[in-house]
Amino acid sequence: MLLITAALACVLSTPVSSDVVQDAAPASEQAQAATPSPDPKDQPPDPQDQSQDPKNQSPGAKDQEAEAKKPATPPHTGIRALATGVVEDIEHVPSKRNLYVLAIGGGLAAAAHPADQTFNVHLRSHYDGVNKAFAAGKYFGNTPEQVGMSLGTYAWGRLRHQPKVSHLGMDLLQAQIMSEILVQPLKFITQRQRPDLSDRHSFPSGHSAVTFASATVIERHLGWKKSVLGYVIASYVAASRLHYNRHYLSDVTFGAAVGTIAGNAVMHHQPDNWTFAPVNMPGGVAILVSRNTR
Repeated sequence: MLLITAALACVLSTPVSSDVVQDAAPASEQAQAATPSPDPKDQPPDPQDQSQDPKNQSPGAKDQEAEAKKPATPPHTGIRALATGVVEDIEHVPSKRNLYVLAIGGGLAAAAHPADQTFNVHLRSHYDGVNKAFAAGKYFGNTPEQVGMSLGTYAWGRLRHQPKVSHLGMDLLQAQIMSEILVQPLKFITQRQRPDLSDRHSFPSGHSAVTFASATVIERHLGWKKSVLGYVIASYVAASRLHYNRHYLSDVTFGAAVGTIAGNAVMHHQPDNWTFAPVNMPGGVAILVSRNTR
């Protein structure tokens, strides 16, 4: 073994003559010249180009893209974060998005106002089945019940260490708070008498506002497909208030707009955000402007 190792060391340490190197170089060049260059059409497609094509994205990539559109989970979802979030929500009520909602909701309420005195009459029924079907709307849209369900969602996420669930519960709770902040002053300012003459807190509908606020938050967290049920429940609650003659049509219409505004204010970290970022360019710096429009 020692002799073989010594012989290999001598062979490897022997320098190669310059003539051999000079003769080998042209041979390699000739071999490269003789080898035809590959046709770009025959080359296999670049996997990076395929990954950029939305048609070739795998279901997992689409799920990741959908997940990226959902609101980021905050590091803290405690009482202090809730109080801070409510203050930030109030600051984000005035926005272009909410201005559009206010204009549309106000226009629809104004258009429905002439039918206020006659619309509810067509929804009244003496059939027990119809009355029972609308009976649950009072409780689905009641603020204590909505707050209880929000707190239940929040507590479930905290106890089971699921930050996304507790984040959803916290946003739902903030939506209830924002709805009350917006609805109650309007009720006392307008002093509109209810159609059943029970009091002067008819405009806007608090039941309609609180359920549409919850539906808006659910839509931002889970996507519009999973929020369809929330909007159906909100519409059902609004119809139940008309059925039992507790509100006018314009009350529930504007209440839905107010609830949507409250939900948008809570979800201010979602779409319609502009981002400005400096980018180094040859010879200077450019400003990259992007908009998150889910």
